[in-house]
Amino acid sequence: MNWKDHITKINSNSADKTISFGFNSPTTDLLLEDLKLEFNLDELPSELEELYRQTNGIEHKMTVDNIGELTIGELIWTVERTIETNKEYRNYKEFKDLYMSFEQLLFFSDAGNGDLFGIVTLNGKFDHHDIFSWNHEDDSRNWVAPNLAKFIEWWLDGKINV
Repeated sequence: MNWKDHITKINSNSADKTISFGFNSPTTDLLLEDLKLEFNLDELPSELEELYRQTNGIEHKMTVDNIGELTIGELIWTVERTIETNKEYRNYKEFKDLYMSFEQLLFFSDAGNGDLFGIVTLNGKFDHHDIFSWNHEDDSRNWVAPNLAKFIEWWLDGKINV
């Protein structure tokens, strides 16, 4: 799939013409290997790896009158942020006392309110490509989409609410 075209097409159907997306340069094989090694993963979810090979993260932008284009968040984190955030959530001692284990989720995005989005991993594999949200207030984990493409589509269309 051409992820840039996919996201641009979804965005072109939006009524809000002030929203756009910035695509980074593709990630490197070394960074993808670092991600797998850091979390003892045999593989990455195929859609996520494909996206990272086309763009190392996607910035969420908004055009504001008299100011111009501002980055307001990230639709998909960079590989570096994915590594950093997952390490933090898995290793932060206070989180271990508050929340269920994060070992079964690979987070790749956030909702901007403290909630995170991730893909379930078991024993270093991704047998399913379902996307779940993690609620930071009650530690619940809820299914939101069957795969990354639908997650992006539904998140941008407002079908996913967290």
